[in-house]
Amino acid sequence: MHTKKSLNNAVTDVIIITTGGTIEKTYDEFDGSLENRGTSIKNRILSKLRLPYTNIHVEALLSKDSLFMDDTDREMICEAIGKESKKNAPIVVLHGTDTMAVTAKYCFDEIKNLTVPVVFTGAMVPMGFEDTDATQNVTEAMLAAKLLPPGFYISFHNQIFIVPNVHKNKEKRTFETIEEPKK
Repeated sequence: MHTKKSLNNAVTDVIIITTGGTIEKTYDEFDGSLENRGTSIKNRILSKLRLPYTNIHVEALLSKDSLFMDDTDREMICEAIGKESKKNAPIVVLHGTDTMAVTAKYCFDEIKNLTVPVVFTGAMVPMGFEDTDATQNVTEAMLAAKLLPPGFYISFHNQIFIVPNVHKNKEKRTFETIEEPKK
């Protein structure tokens, strides 16, 4: 796999690592549950978006609510990022919003000499629901990953946040930059 950052008609690769979270929850009409049951993100993205200049490669890693993630899961995510980054394509990590900043910071602390951009994103409402923010967030994360320099980021609600200085503001239901302490 090879990718070129370009502002022309070049086709580029984007790797999406799925870990679960609200963005990938599905509704089961038989029992009324809303759970992580696996990934269908590629089909959902391709059915809603026109991406003639993007090859999407999906690595289904986890299907877990981020509230239940621990450092073992975060280590798996780091390993997947390390492995996928060798393909020299930008990476988007789909993650639950409750601990997304924690995982992004964990990866930032663990992975050195990153050669591609890694953009984390998620959603407040699952993809497939009428009022979802998932399609917007995934679209923006893929574009950001194609344009940003190597590093760790969170893309959410039309904003890019540089890891590690970001956290979820539960009252506003979005992310924001953490102000660094003044010295």
